[in-house]
Amino acid sequence: MKKWMKCLHLGLAAVLSGLLLPSVPDLEAASAYKATVYADTLNVRSEPSSEARIVGSLKSGTEVTVSKEQYGWLYIRRGTLEGWTAGYYLQKTGGSATKNTDSVKTAAVQSTAMIDANGLRIRKGPGKGNEVLGSLNRGDNVTVLDRSGDWLRIETEDGTAGWVASQYVQAAGSGGNIQTASSSEASSSGSPRSRNGSIRGKVIVVDAGHGGTDPGMIGTTYGTVEKDLNLDTAKYVKDELTAMGAKVIMTRTKDSEKPGLQARVQVSTEMQADAFVSIHYNSSPKQASGILTFYYTETDDLKLARAVEQRLGEGIGLKSNGVSFGDYHILRENPTPATLVELGFLSNPKDEDAVRTSSYQRKAAKAIAKGLRDYFES
Repeated sequence: MKKWMKCLHLGLAAVLSGLLLPSVPDLEAASAYKATVYADTLNVRSEPSSEARIVGSLKSGTEVTVSKEQYGWLYIRRGTLEGWTAGYYLQKTGGSATKNTDSVKTAAVQSTAMIDANGLRIRKGPGKGNEVLGSLNRGDNVTVLDRSGDWLRIETEDGTAGWVASQYVQAAGSGGNIQTASSSEASSSGSPRSRNGSIRGKVIVVDAGHGGTDPGMIGTTYGTVEKDLNLDTAKYVKDELTAMGAKVIMTRTKDSEKPGLQARVQVSTEMQADAFVSIHYNSSPKQASGILTFYYTETDDLKLARAVEQRLGEGIGLKSNGVSFGDYHILRENPTPATLVELGFLSNPKDEDAVRTSSYQRKAAKAIAKGLRDYFES
């Protein structure tokens, strides 16, 4: 379910995972599914944290039942063993996550090709349901190894092997694509995104998390409702970005609105946005405190998250805990460079007291806007 530079991600998880609990509901048991282990030995833990007690382990190829999800940790069951495992070592069984056995090798196999898009996702299998292993940019050279429908199995120059949408792969010296396909796997339908040194005129989507009948987290000391904080802060972000000359699109502007996750992503696609930022506030059963900034892809997402986090880390009233990989739908499925910020823990009395104030929200909004400006100027 996750990716790729695993040592980096495990290192981040070891430092931060004790802080992470979701701002979205768990996957309900009714949505349980089967998954297969893709690690030599995968530890099963008592809680969704790399610091939690190990209750057992699973071998590569073992099939488990997944019933819950929390920020990339999956709650699994195998016989009498149940607990939490790191999601990026599991792959959903069946459907698009299963390799197509009818894959037919063609003359393109073992040929050299060039990528014709920026932010083209490399996936573990031939289909958008498979985990992302990394990404490629226009001009990158690859070796084509196999074909399955509208997907090509490729190997990059650094040895990474995976599947990409064939629409964005051009046969070397041919001037044409290896295969034409309908896909949203590239970050901008094959066109490079220009940052051109200025935020002026850029289309930026500001997403206020939750809304309507979904309150998000509820503060444990003052009963602060996350959806209200998200919307108030998002409006401040809009004001700051508009003053910088950006064109801002909000996924919701009213408390009564509750757009679905895919609808929020669709805003980026339809508006051909240049950046996407989602506003949230966090919660944890532990006394966690501070800010977290999330990314999904290791290209533009990570660059954007770092730019925003650096400004938040300059001091807005709560400490920054840095950047971390996050397997959020609105990041994972978003064709636009995107980041998600958690601006404090509503489960921590000190944090909740701070984030309830308009002065904190305005400081956070100004930092986020400056981070976006830095991203475009870099």
